[in-house]
Amino acid sequence: MAQLSKPKGIFDRDVEWAELTRFATDERPGATLGVVSGRRRQGKTLLLYELARASGGFYFGATEATAADALRRLGEALGAFADAPGPVQLADWSAAVDALLALGRERPVTVVIDEFPYLVRAARDLPSIIQHALTPGRPERAESRTRLLLCGSALSFMGGLLAGSAPLRGRAGLELPVQPLDYRAAAAFWGIEDPLLAVKVFAIVGGTPAYRREYVQDDAPSGPDDFDSWVVRAVLNPARPLFREARYLLAEDPDLRDAALYHSVLSAVAEGNASRGGIAGYIGRKANDLQHPLTVLEDAGLLVREPDPLRSGRSSYRITEPLITFYQAVMRPAWTALEQRRGGDVWRRSKRRYASAVLGPRFEEIVRQWAIRFADLDVFDGIVAEASAATVTDPSSRTSHELDLVALGEPPLGDGPRPLLAIGETKWGRRLGQADLERLRRVRELLVRRPGVDTAHTRLLLASAEGFTEDLIMAASTRPDVILVDPGVLYGIEGRASTSLPGPELRA
Repeated sequence: MAQLSKPKGIFDRDVEWAELTRFATDERPGATLGVVSGRRRQGKTLLLYELARASGGFYFGATEATAADALRRLGEALGAFADAPGPVQLADWSAAVDALLALGRERPVTVVIDEFPYLVRAARDLPSIIQHALTPGRPERAESRTRLLLCGSALSFMGGLLAGSAPLRGRAGLELPVQPLDYRAAAAFWGIEDPLLAVKVFAIVGGTPAYRREYVQDDAPSGPDDFDSWVVRAVLNPARPLFREARYLLAEDPDLRDAALYHSVLSAVAEGNASRGGIAGYIGRKANDLQHPLTVLEDAGLLVREPDPLRSGRSSYRITEPLITFYQAVMRPAWTALEQRRGGDVWRRSKRRYASAVLGPRFEEIVRQWAIRFADLDVFDGIVAEASAATVTDPSSRTSHELDLVALGEPPLGDGPRPLLAIGETKWGRRLGQADLERLRRVRELLVRRPGVDTAHTRLLLASAEGFTEDLIMAASTRPDVILVDPGVLYGIEGRASTSLPGPELRA
């Protein structure tokens, strides 16, 4: 099985490229199906176009069109691919799918159908037609080595393509989501070496590759002192495509029909209303009325519901796309002024709001991602399987304690308690000290008596962009159960997370 070299124009995506090339170069007889999904602007089209080109395959980008027009365009593309004297005449979609399978009669041939949901809008029975075409034992499938890849950006549609009783369930040999770049890869993509600046930029644009190129015309902050100017000229500038992108993200998904309601829900979450009841109170609806819009936003990949690991039946909602959080917290309330090109005035008034509603929560999420993906095993004395925020109640005093980080290990094989590897406090704009460590220690004592978690080796994590007080640094140097984390640690640039030696203190 040959391995195709990843083109130089594709940044990162090593895992995705390896999976795609493994699927495309499979020499075994029989046509196979793969599904690639992900929100727009993540580089799916570039990946698949380069895959088809590298493997000598066929790429077809669907557009919004009638069924007859789409068939005509597909026939023209097939004719050009085969160097035929004219378009291939396709009587219907069954004939079209069989024509795609026929491309792989002599060798494995990659066949990419990009923006597949557009075709299904015109031909609702297309998934069933593909299901029939890929029936095991059918000669058209058995005698073909077509590697058919269906790609789409409508996550609610693509997510249901292989689910439950969907026609294509059980037919696909590859299901590949293309996610945004993680915070470390995003910093490298933007060419940012300063960890504090990297967090600030990531809190606005996240890990969407397209926002680095077309959407800001390759304009990146030249350094920490350029950040404010960059926000005004690149993000709050009506002439830049990034300015309206958050609105378009909702408009592009066909399932998000009531834009006003969905914007209100997202605004409520951006304001810190993470529970269903809090969201309902913010937008003036009953909590039971929010089941559908919340589910739709989850299916669209814009919201994620995170169960509280320490309070059964409780969960909170978080916006997945940083740009939407920034839009809801900073841009939407001042939209008229921004359209009048008063971005500088808006940004000066919004810095405090940006820090509390955008930057702080995103910094907490980065710390949780670091715990899961990048921390050395000895930091937590185990693999972190889940990391989330949580609330601990103290029945004796009838108070509750918010935890920015609860790191859980793998569930035990039997019925024993799950290892609680760490609890943590994360703050962007405040230096952490001995009092914060003492609070975590008291919360850990409460958890000792809680069933379902094993606190025998629970460590106390404190993460801050402002650094740590001298007394906390001294305490951490002598306590093996204390972890200090700064932005340098998060980005692997300087310092290290240690239970005995804290990372260096960084200025804000």
